[in-house]
Amino acid sequence: MSDIGLPARRSAIFLLDQIIGEGKLMSELIGSGVLDRLDPADRARAQRLATETLRSMERADRILQRHLQKYPPLTVRNALRVGTVELCQGEAAHGVVNAMVGLISKHKRYGHLKGLVNAVLRKVADKGPEQWPNLRTPRLPKWLRGPLVEAWGPEAVLGIEAGHYASVPLDLSPKADAEAVAKATGGAVLSTGSVRLADAGQVSNLPGFTGGDWWVQDAAAAIPARVLAAKPGEKILDLCAAPGGKTMQLAATGADVTAVDISKGRMERVAQNLVRTQLQATTQVADVFDLTGQYDAILLDAPCSATGTIRRHPDLPFAKDGSEFGMLIELQGRMLDHALTLLKPGGRMVFCTCSLLPDEGEVQIEEALSRHSGLSVDRAALDVPGVDPAWVTEEGGLRLRPDLWAELGHMDGFYVAALQKS
Repeated sequence: MSDIGLPARRSAIFLLDQIIGEGKLMSELIGSGVLDRLDPADRARAQRLATETLRSMERADRILQRHLQKYPPLTVRNALRVGTVELCQGEAAHGVVNAMVGLISKHKRYGHLKGLVNAVLRKVADKGPEQWPNLRTPRLPKWLRGPLVEAWGPEAVLGIEAGHYASVPLDLSPKADAEAVAKATGGAVLSTGSVRLADAGQVSNLPGFTGGDWWVQDAAAAIPARVLAAKPGEKILDLCAAPGGKTMQLAATGADVTAVDISKGRMERVAQNLVRTQLQATTQVADVFDLTGQYDAILLDAPCSATGTIRRHPDLPFAKDGSEFGMLIELQGRMLDHALTLLKPGGRMVFCTCSLLPDEGEVQIEEALSRHSGLSVDRAALDVPGVDPAWVTEEGGLRLRPDLWAELGHMDGFYVAALQKS
């Protein structure tokens, strides 16, 4: 049997085993080097197969349960899932079935289940592709879906899930001329100033990458720095800065930017991006709570549940169960309080999280206002190009969700608030 596609498929199954069985995040696994032995094409394919399977998991399981009396062990089940997604998305049945049977037949513990894999995937190949489009859009797990329905209502959550399942475009933040970047890359300029590409291919091969004309950053993630509106010469503190998209936005304004993150590895990436884009900022590996000094403006992109980024990271609902979110919410409040001590009187701060949960956004600001008598919300700061006034919330923040911009390809979920210190 040919080995074409086997390394990528084997690695995709391994990624799924680790995410679903061990609660590990895809980014952690990739960062730890689990795919480093693969050639670049297989590495990309393994990641794509795992991502597509996670995104389509509910559909794959609904197809498979018609052909299984009981669920096999996780590794075998994940092989069936990957195979089902491939078959239902148009891959040739012969290649998919042979590959998955071959992979399981070589497994020390589960080799005896190769016959099951063969029989099930042949049945899936027969009926699955025509059944696939009629299945509902995959739902979020109950532990996350319940709180989101309570916060935004069932219709909005259906829209969020549609955003999670849709193909994800690539967004670029231009260093200078958005129209020039769009023309060079074949993208379109969004109302907020980001450039969106429907089908980008290899990012490093795009025009302007080597020259540092732009960087990859979701359009929603680019809004907080626009709200902060740094000015040339201002002393700006960028907290929890990695991977650096906001740092580069701030540096491009001509401000004096200090970017801080606790992760040395992630800050090395920020430094590399600054070199590529030929932008200037001071980078510092430090704990936020150890910082001193006074700044004109601060951008705090606080650690959070990352539930707003599921469209790009569909592993999150499978790797997490929400149990650590309470700790994150408490940390956000403490970070916000400490950041205010670093802000000059009359200074401004933007607080943001890539979360869909009000406890990590709206509630944080309401509670901060109650704790700090000299603190106010600056609603006027949210008046930036492309921001719909309907996105502004009762307490004066900005709520971005994946159900927005459905006709344009959706956006990540974010909460953004501009604060003014008296």
